[in-house]
Amino acid sequence: MRTFLNVEDIGNLAEALAEAKEIKADRFKYEALGRHKTLLMVFFNNSLRTRLSTQKAAMNLGMNVIVLDVNAGAWRLETERGVIMDGDKSEHLLEAIPVMGNFCDIIGIRSFAGLKDREYDYAETVFNQFVQYSGRPVFAMETATVHPLQAFADLITIEEYKRKARPKVVMTWAPHCNSLPQAVPNSFAQWMRAADVEFVITHPEGYELDPRFVGDAEVDYNQRRAFEGADYIYAKNWSCPGVTNPASYGQILSKDKNWTVDKEHMDWTNHARFLHCLPVRRGLIVTDDVIESPDSLVIPEAANREISAQVVIKRILESL
Repeated sequence: MRTFLNVEDIGNLAEALAEAKEIKADRFKYEALGRHKTLLMVFFNNSLRTRLSTQKAAMNLGMNVIVLDVNAGAWRLETERGVIMDGDKSEHLLEAIPVMGNFCDIIGIRSFAGLKDREYDYAETVFNQFVQYSGRPVFAMETATVHPLQAFADLITIEEYKRKARPKVVMTWAPHCNSLPQAVPNSFAQWMRAADVEFVITHPEGYELDPRFVGDAEVDYNQRRAFEGADYIYAKNWSCPGVTNPASYGQILSKDKNWTVDKEHMDWTNHARFLHCLPVRRGLIVTDDVIESPDSLVIPEAANREISAQVVIKRILESL
């Protein structure tokens, strides 16, 4: 595996989950694999869980790690072609990328959607430039459209805590004060469709995710009906994906707090566990009593980010 962006890149999902279980039981079993190898983690955006978990995963595999925060201490980078660079950006990504490739063996990229140009974002322009010009294997630490390390960790958590063979998993939109990208819900939909679960998406009209990620998943605009019989509730906000109307891309169409996950909502379920990728806006996405309840899995879910990253980096190291 030289590129990790979508669920199909991981190969057989059952084998990947078995590997995750093996690694979690002995995180240093493959420590020799990364000896004298270097991971470069490039951050165009802020990070807490991704930065800590991915760095720890690489260290578990014996790797050296370089962290580059593009917005703190590096030259401001231009990402678009054909521009006259007479503004505040001193270096073009097309020169910076091959330079970065000289100092590492693997590159992880974190670059969010701009939420202004749907075509640019959904083409994964920044990520694909690293794939094309770095000369190194590249994996996504969240991009404009996907967050596969998060979705893989979510699936590991669901597998660990499931109480029946094929649980019902519901991803629900919830309100937010800011315009957020669709990367997390896109990947969650993609990975749940590939997993052995009953998967339902619920959101207000106008928030339909791109069909390439939703596929044939059930979409229900009635949140209460969607929650009925659910074993897991995954709450997440996203801005308008602009599927039918590109002009609405990135807009906030609703702030309806009736969609906030509270105890009443959880009572509609089959004693469901609560999931969220974090960070979370309490009182908007979820109420305190739900996220602090014994059925909240947000902390073990975050801890599993180390495991998902380690499986991915291990497989890339094995391909070098």
